[in-house]
Amino acid sequence: MDADATERGRRITEDRGAYAAGAAFVDDEFVPVGEARIPILDWGFLRSDATYDVAHVWRGSFFRLEDHLDRFERGVAKLRMSLPHGRGRIREILVECVRLSGLRDAYVEIICTRGIPKPGSRDPRDCENRFYAFVVPFIWIFTPEKQERGLHLTVSPVERIAPEAVDPTVKNYHWLDLQAALLDAYDRGGETAVLVDRHGNVVEGPGFNVFAVKDGRVSTPDRGVLEGVTRRTVIELAGELGVPLEARPVSARELRLADEAFASSTAGGIMPFTTVDGSPLGDGRPGPVTGRLREAYWNLHRDPRFSLAVEYD
Repeated sequence: MDADATERGRRITEDRGAYAAGAAFVDDEFVPVGEARIPILDWGFLRSDATYDVAHVWRGSFFRLEDHLDRFERGVAKLRMSLPHGRGRIREILVECVRLSGLRDAYVEIICTRGIPKPGSRDPRDCENRFYAFVVPFIWIFTPEKQERGLHLTVSPVERIAPEAVDPTVKNYHWLDLQAALLDAYDRGGETAVLVDRHGNVVEGPGFNVFAVKDGRVSTPDRGVLEGVTRRTVIELAGELGVPLEARPVSARELRLADEAFASSTAGGIMPFTTVDGSPLGDGRPGPVTGRLREAYWNLHRDPRFSLAVEYD
């Protein structure tokens, strides 16, 4: 082996050690995720004036990355912000973060913040928008072990922020209502929560969309929710599998009386609920419709239409 090849091998080994916990892109530089920082005056921190998106890498390939980038770009435009990089460069940045980390299963986040205004200004138009990205080991909302037995969901008395106030289709960091619902769930012996709207219809939970199944038919809330990429995948798979599915208002009572229920999220896929507010759904085990969709979802990760392989060193 020549000296240059030896040196390249040494650098790769050192990089993998430094980036083993994850990689980030901040101020146009790649850094180990533990060293990533944002300015304290960035309105993304001070005012939650930001949008973001989360994709994942599974077994060395991104899943539906272009769909996540589409949604991210729409959110940036709706907030009247602009990205300092084009889509091609952002894709390159994400791939490089994954490559540096060496992670085969990863959680990948991209962020656009309002940035820092001119001194003395309170006008958001005076800010220079900022872009950040990071990659860490894959995050499960609920562990595979919990998914096998099914989860205890509570219907929270906390109302989700109304869509008339904050557009839920723009992924955001307005999580105080979600955090309050989680704390209430833990107080009541639950593992997570779904919030309601002012009419008593369920909306969404902390980081997931929700689905109810009754007599083989699937329903999911159609208003006040993030239009999740995994939610979209469920809807598409249901059509392919011949499973009736409708997006419409779903009352809390309907969810409690369902035969099955499940969550969908990039951070975990399709995850079954087997208990709602302390009462079992169906026979208290993950149901067959949920199982079919869950299996099809993970199988879809092998479909080249939706995967982008990372070329690791």
